[in-house]
Amino acid sequence: MAKLLIVVEKKSDWSSYYPSENVVAAMEYLKDYQLDEKEPTQVINLCRSYRYLGTGYYVSLLAEARGHRVIPSVRTINDLSKRSIYGLDMDDLDKRLSKLSITQEGADTTSFGILAYFGKTSFQPLSELVREIFELYPAPLLRIDFKRVKDWEIEAVKPGLFHQLTDRQEDGFASALDEFCKKVWRRPRSRRKYRYDIAMLHDPADPMGPSDKRALKRFVEVGKEIGVDVDPITKNDYSRLAEYDGLFIRETTRINHHTYRFAKKAEKEDMVVIDDPTSILRCTNKIYLADMLKARKLPTPKTEILYRDDESKLEEMARNFGYPAVLKIPDGSFSRGVVRVADYSALKAASESLFQQSTLLILQEYMPTDFDWRIGILNNQALYACQYFMSRGHWQIYNHAAPEKNRTGDAKAFPIRQVPPDVVKLALKATQPIGDGLYGVDIKQVGDRLAIIEVNDNPSIDFGVEDEYMGEDLYRRILEEFVRRLEIKRLGLKS
Repeated sequence: MAKLLIVVEKKSDWSSYYPSENVVAAMEYLKDYQLDEKEPTQVINLCRSYRYLGTGYYVSLLAEARGHRVIPSVRTINDLSKRSIYGLDMDDLDKRLSKLSITQEGADTTSFGILAYFGKTSFQPLSELVREIFELYPAPLLRIDFKRVKDWEIEAVKPGLFHQLTDRQEDGFASALDEFCKKVWRRPRSRRKYRYDIAMLHDPADPMGPSDKRALKRFVEVGKEIGVDVDPITKNDYSRLAEYDGLFIRETTRINHHTYRFAKKAEKEDMVVIDDPTSILRCTNKIYLADMLKARKLPTPKTEILYRDDESKLEEMARNFGYPAVLKIPDGSFSRGVVRVADYSALKAASESLFQQSTLLILQEYMPTDFDWRIGILNNQALYACQYFMSRGHWQIYNHAAPEKNRTGDAKAFPIRQVPPDVVKLALKATQPIGDGLYGVDIKQVGDRLAIIEVNDNPSIDFGVEDEYMGEDLYRRILEEFVRRLEIKRLGLKS
């Protein structure tokens, strides 16, 4: 974990807080701070102003020159200096803001403002919006002003002034600072015994995440055994991501989602990331996968693409397709957005509903089987194999309408050597055009016929399911791949 430095304009600006050796005056940092190339450093710049070529500006500029991670960065300072620059990012946020119910003192007038500390605000209706603004423009303090014309809009986003905080605001800032830095304060020494630090992104509130709590715990435990500190993080830790050597995504990914932003930032920071943004982009869209598999003449169920506002083609396709059939949205996961239709009227009704979510839909042949093969692939090699059985009395593996205990079907893990060789070969062919990350390939087998259903990035690894055969070795193999890639980076070799 990085060493922390808090830079203030004058030491007196910190007088309301407990003294700390981590706090240095701006001129001390600019003139005398000694570099330690072996220890990564995080700088929080709390200078009184970030004006161009001023003291605060130079603190961030020289921090970057020294290889320190600094908040705010020079780019953030420059972007926030002109509405013409950051305003481009506000349009989408304004649309969401107009849908929020803002009820606070002053909200019935035409304008109000809030202070955000490290992406946090005590005004809950705006907490998610403030977090997203912080992700776009990471700064310790942000002053966000709102105005109402027809709907509420973001009028301005500016850096806040640390030395002008009131007593109440100082309490809010101290709490946010403590949360932002808690990993640094809590265990900066113990982390040094590990070779590498890997952030493991997960969502504790998602019961359908790709790894359950016991599996996440196993990653942490096995990591310690091989000298890797696996640190579970959540979406609120975006600003700390660059402190780590690698990112392991254990949360359901989507393109218009923070998981993709995390992957993009990790890639930009030259971290090892599984799964990478390209894999997410390619795997989360079934339209892409269908086209890619077709171009490479890999077997799939009979598949057609449906287009919104083209009802004549829908009728023609329906006549030639046969029933029952399966209708899918392009970015569904865990059987969400997947409907089985028995006739044309059901197809028409389901497509009208799903077209509200996507301009294109996938119509696919229904292939009834007792189970689907799932072949786990890592770095273009078969890693594990499972049979996923259909949920009891249902045609899918996941039945979201069933009671929780009956929501998923049974599963059985196999050694790769016991899987039909053609199944493994097909899984490897399916992932080769995508990348060298961690994938789960779903394949149906009907007699001698094989068909690829989909390729998943960050596939499920749950305790007692995918690890049923390999046990601890499954977690070790994945983490050792991180180590292999990190060693290649460290030595400047080609993978």
